[in-house]
Amino acid sequence: MSGIYDVIIIGGGPAGLAAGLYASRSRLKTLILEKEKMGGQIVTTDEVANYPGSIENASGPSLIKRMVEQAEEFGAEMKIDEIKEVDLEGKIKVLKGSNGEYKAKAVIIATGAQPRKIGCPGEAEFTGRGVSYCATCDAAFFEDMEVFVVGGGDTAVEEGMYLTKFARKVTIIHRRDELRAAKSIQEKAFANEKMHFMWDSVVKEIKGDGIVESMVVENVKTGELTEIVANEEDGTFGIFVFIGFLPNTELFEGIIDMENGYIVTDQDMKTNIPGVFAAGDVRAKSLRQVVTATGDGAIAAIQAEKYIEENFDE
Repeated sequence: MSGIYDVIIIGGGPAGLAAGLYASRSRLKTLILEKEKMGGQIVTTDEVANYPGSIENASGPSLIKRMVEQAEEFGAEMKIDEIKEVDLEGKIKVLKGSNGEYKAKAVIIATGAQPRKIGCPGEAEFTGRGVSYCATCDAAFFEDMEVFVVGGGDTAVEEGMYLTKFARKVTIIHRRDELRAAKSIQEKAFANEKMHFMWDSVVKEIKGDGIVESMVVENVKTGELTEIVANEEDGTFGIFVFIGFLPNTELFEGIIDMENGYIVTDQDMKTNIPGVFAAGDVRAKSLRQVVTATGDGAIAAIQAEKYIEENFDE
């Protein structure tokens, strides 16, 4: 079967890279396809403190660099391409991308998830002009300025604390009257003098002329609207949004079984289609972390190898 890969992995985040490492190490002809750049969400993370072994305070980019090198060392091929169409029902799976067509005996879907948007007027217009979804990427732009973090979970609070390294004041805007973050994270946040909190509030509109200059916030209990205007000397402020993620599964709608947009698998990462597996944040599961993503990827690769052994004669 010349020109046909054993395994094609869609997505180059931790799940995809782990799958690529395990698949290529098993001597399978392996291709990892990523539409933008290798790494997924973790590339935007300043510190990965809860990944086993990252005791030297590994950053997202440094961890991904090692993963990429490992997968390549064992022979995994990597290409940048966005898959636009899939045919997964046949024995040979066909993926059609912007730059070409790819065929494989097995496919591992590791397309991850993307930041959930506020959905208010002005958000799209001012993305990159004051609105951000990545503290590591944009914190330095707000050196000694004021920033606001939308959200109340682990990520929102952790990124808010990271922003205090740059901003003079960080205010968390949360729709509830208490944080959802882990207690240990909350304790650090409440002890940080630069951290402030705006409870029972949501952002209704973002305004400005070229850059963010003000935003309208609503108190969900009273309905009161407040317009927050940038300090006159600063001229702007940052709005960092961390309110969850949406799975990148549009391509597979109506083809693969899903639950709230996430791909349903069994414990072996098998989907409802033979030879198609899913791993990482794109999968319906209880915990989405780097450590669970890499575990998913390893299992998916091993199961893909077994599937190929059972269904293809060498």
